[in-house]
Amino acid sequence: MRMMMMNSDNINHSNGNEEQDNLGSNEIEKTKICLMRTFVEAQDPSSKEADDLTLRRFLRARDLDVEKASAMFLKYLKWRRSFVPNGSISPSELKNEIQQNKMFLQGSDKKGRPVGVLLAGRHFQHKGGVDEFKRFIVYIFHKIFARMAPGQEKFLVIGDLEGWGYANCDIRAYLAALSLVQDYFPERLGKLFIVHAPYIFMAAWKIVYPFIDIKTRNKIVFVENKKLKSTLLEEIEESQLPETYGGQLPLIPIQDT
Repeated sequence: MRMMMMNSDNINHSNGNEEQDNLGSNEIEKTKICLMRTFVEAQDPSSKEADDLTLRRFLRARDLDVEKASAMFLKYLKWRRSFVPNGSISPSELKNEIQQNKMFLQGSDKKGRPVGVLLAGRHFQHKGGVDEFKRFIVYIFHKIFARMAPGQEKFLVIGDLEGWGYANCDIRAYLAALSLVQDYFPERLGKLFIVHAPYIFMAAWKIVYPFIDIKTRNKIVFVENKKLKSTLLEEIEESQLPETYGGQLPLIPIQDT
């Protein structure tokens, strides 16, 4: 009995320490958000429109370094004014990308994160070039963000490479998408499952991999075909999983959501 009480005391003490650590971390973040806000608003008054969650994402992306996070955020504001001057991307600017019908959005994972599906075997270079592809990525992000529940900040993507071949290989587009994720939309990607990856894809992967930062690398999971459904079900309920992976939801093109 005495040993059980001692063990119980240890557990309670441990839980208490964790709660204190979490409270301490939250207070540190709040303080640094205030410091960051003061700095960025002095540099760019338009940053007053940004909420604390946005600033926190940039802080976390730079390991709570206020100076680095501020520089990153100010760069983002400058990019947004030039790349998305109207605040959104119109489908009329994405005719070539939308015609490929390669991005889908439906359902949520167990953490409430929206689930997107990218069929990479349908991507081909076109006359719109990398600029249109970058606009398409921003369009995708805005569509996903509009589906997020209050308080949710991240999303999950299933990158399906079935049928992918050298004709689909577009290194410039991959690097452009990576730059958008890491530089302008930090702490948004929750997880990326890469499924049905053919062996020849690894040649492209070796080129792109060095440009992926550690935080993003930790969110990427290559899934074996034989473990596909079981792996996805660890994150997504069957009722929220697309039918093509053994779930119950149809694939809905992102432009129709």
